Amino acid sequence: MKNTTISLATEKNPEPQAPRPLRADAQRKMTSLLIAAEEVFQEAGVDAPVRTIAERAGVGLGTVYRHFPQRSDLIKAVFQSRVDACADAALELSSQYEPGDALARWMQRFVDFIATKRGLAAALHSGDPAYSALPRLFNTRLLPALTGLLDAAIAAGAVRSGVDAEELLHAVANLCRVSHDKEPAYARRIVALLVDGLRYGATGEKGIST
Repeated sequence: MKNTTISLATEKNPEPQAPRPLRADAQRKMTSLLIAAEEVFQEAGVDAPVRTIAERAGVGLGTVYRHFPQRSDLIKAVFQSRVDACADAALELSSQYEPGDALARWMQRFVDFIATKRGLAAALHSGDPAYSALPRLFNTRLLPALTGLLDAAIAAGAVRSGVDAEELLHAVANLCRVSHDKEPAYARRIVALLVDGLRYGATGEKGIST
């Protein structure tokens, strides 16, 4: 595999610009860029041409170089954005659904996150120190999100007590890993069975669906 920390400037050497706060239009461009990068990484791997990402996002190469001087910066930003989206979904779901249902829906969001993470696997597992801090995001962002949902579901009697959030997080990740070569819907069905099993021994039946 190619070194993923090489400078993006090998494709073009733009004039350096001082950083500045993102305006609304700049934030939209940044969001489009990260979405496009995630899609291209999934399709062609993390060594895909930066020009392809820029064209799909509808931005110029200078925008990419200004925000992400090295390829590793872009890969890390994509990963961080996916983690944040998954973690932030916990609060959104808990405000819209009963505790058990919110837990079930978030676990399916986590399945989707694992699927998108595969496009970055070559870089994240390369041993490059540029990515050394990323695994900690599971404990600092995703584990607290699941813990809050799980505690609420237990308190509501939607799932049984005695379930450890960290073990549950790893169980879902392992199930997704086992089903790597199958259709994404397969992993969702398997995790739905796991969620259904959490109801065994619960004090109530309210609030959990898939």
